[in-house]
Parts: sequence; structure tokens; C-alpha cells
Amino acid sequence: MSLQHSAPSSIQEKLVPLGEGRFRFACHPGVPCFTECCRELNLFLTPYDIVRMKRHLEMTAEAFIDTYCDVRFEEGRQVPMVYLAMRDNERKTCPFVSARGCEIYDDRPSACRTYPLARASRKHKLHGVFLENYFLLKEDHCRGFEEDRSWSIEEWIQNQGLAPYHEMNNLWMEIVTDARLKRALAERQLQVFYLGSYDLDRFRSFVFGSRFLALFDLPETEVEPLRKDDEALLRLAFRWLRFSLLNDDSLRLRQPAAASP
Repeated sequence: MSLQHSAPSSIQEKLVPLGEGRFRFACHPGVPCFTECCRELNLFLTPYDIVRMKRHLEMTAEAFIDTYCDVRFEEGRQVPMVYLAMRDNERKTCPFVSARGCEIYDDRPSACRTYPLARASRKHKLHGVFLENYFLLKEDHCRGFEEDRSWSIEEWIQNQGLAPYHEMNNLWMEIVTDARLKRALAERQLQVFYLGSYDLDRFRSFVFGSRFLALFDLPETEVEPLRKDDEALLRLAFRWLRFSLLNDDSLRLRQPAAASP
């Protein structure tokens, strides 16, 4: 199924296949529509989005989600998805937009970085590589397309700092789209998914405050960075989700010590 069919119905007709072509676009305070795209959003947040945003705001993941997010179960998904909650005002504005623009710009979500592109990705079943397709999201209000700046897809990805977002989002979406997560999950499995996806600070406490490190065979060189490195911890969380929910070998259990003769 293409993005034009799987995307929300409100934008399907606004998606234009880009192929290998270039596009014209620029967004800055001088554009007449500046910040108009920061209103009435149905903005999905990935785990890496949450890590970057909560760290920027110096909040725990739990506090960030409680303050700024909606957690939803959607039709066709058995696991919860997190969306940014808009302000309760007439225009339903993003909580981080101001007249100056985005107040968390350096750590804005991947969907905001990608705009005006929309990205569809899937993993090749045979070769295991991620395949990408890009579309232009041509919304009626946007005047950025009238600007002179020209981009290739690769130039836009580099300019917007999307490479680490794509890497982390691919790892998580591979889990979320696995057929084994399309069946109903037990309450314990849902708790595992939420902890490993969204509540990184509590996952850190789980790793260092439970029998996690006694159960799983992790090299010591990998363990110490987990105390402060959110990206390393999130990668471990994804491996734990694969082990716990998909029953694969992404983590290895420690072998019992041999009995003394």
C-alpha cells in the first residue's frame, strides 16, 4: 500500500510523488504563511522524537508525555501511539510555536523536519535494506513553494538533520509493523511495549535496578554508556522489545555458571 492510500484522508490528495526530482521550497519569518503549518496538527511522535524533545525541555519522558501528548489506540493497531497535543485555543496551535517560530527547533520532531516532504519506508524482505519513497505535501496555505531555493531529497535530508531520525525510526517501525504485533496483546505485553518505546527514563531504572543485567549477556563496554547516553539506551530498548515481543535473538541470555567439580 502506498503512502497516498495509507496517509490520513485529509492529506491524501495533497501528496505528489517526487521520484528523483528536485523541489523548490523555503520557510523563514519572511514567508507570508510562517507558522501556519504549526496549527491543527495530527502530529505523530516516534520514540526518538520524544527522547529529543524531553531532553531539550529537561523533563523526564513520563512528565513530557503527561504534559504534551495524547496516547491513542488506533484502528488496525494493537499497540499505543503517541501524538503531540495541540493547545486548547481557537486555532489549536502547537504548544511549541511562537511568533518567532519553533521554540524547540533544534530538537523538533521528525515529521516537522521532513515537511514539506512525506516519507514512506519499508524493509526489503529479501535483502533487509530499507526502501524509501518521498512525496511533496502541497498544502493550500503554504507559500514556501514560491521561494527560489531548490533542493534534492538528499540535500533536504542533510540540511534538516534527518539521518539520525531515520535510523532510529526505522528500527522502531520495523517492530511496530511486524505481523506478530497485529494480534491482540496481553496487558503485560502492552506494558513492555510502552516501557521500551516511550518511557526511556523508567527503562533506564529497569535496566540498572532489576535483574536485567544479570539475565542478559551485555559486554561491559556497552553497559556503562547506558547510564547517560539516551540513544544507546533506546537502541537497547528496541532490542529488548524484539526479544520480548517478537521472540527473536536480538538479546542473548547469560549462560548459567558451570558447577564446580
